[in-house]
Amino acid sequence: MLKSLFVYGLLGVLLIPAKCNPIVVCIEDDDDLRVDCLIKSKPNKINTYEFSWSSGTKEILINTNVSGSSADSQFKSTVEELQPHGYRMTLSHFKEKIPLNTTYMCKVTGEIARIKMEKAQLAPCSAVSLFLKSSCSWIICLLLTLHQTHS
Repeated sequence: MLKSLFVYGLLGVLLIPAKCNPIVVCIEDDDDLRVDCLIKSKPNKINTYEFSWSSGTKEILINTNVSGSSADSQFKSTVEELQPHGYRMTLSHFKEKIPLNTTYMCKVTGEIARIKMEKAQLAPCSAVSLFLKSSCSWIICLLLTLHQTHS
């Protein structure tokens, strides 16, 4: 009993401040690039979004709904709102345009999320691949350890 209490207390301390990366980048079955930006919108505000990538010092805006900003015309992308929060951008015909080392960025109502990836690191958009690439999958390992300890 004391051992379980210690493990639960330790997990509570570790999991409370844990945050997963709010941006996920993957390749869909039809070879489109998908960027999920899971930043929560701010209540009572008009929500704006921007999707971009950068390599070195050059940043390229891919899609936006910000008034006065315009995306690079070489990209064909669509954006849809995700429930309960966030936006998903799908970029078609991107393979020849993507730099080798790229930082993907999304901005929702002023809050920014970014992830740096090499071209070879882009995983398919399957649930298993995304779980393994997730920046917070260590939480699952801790929960499995808890289950083993409790059994």
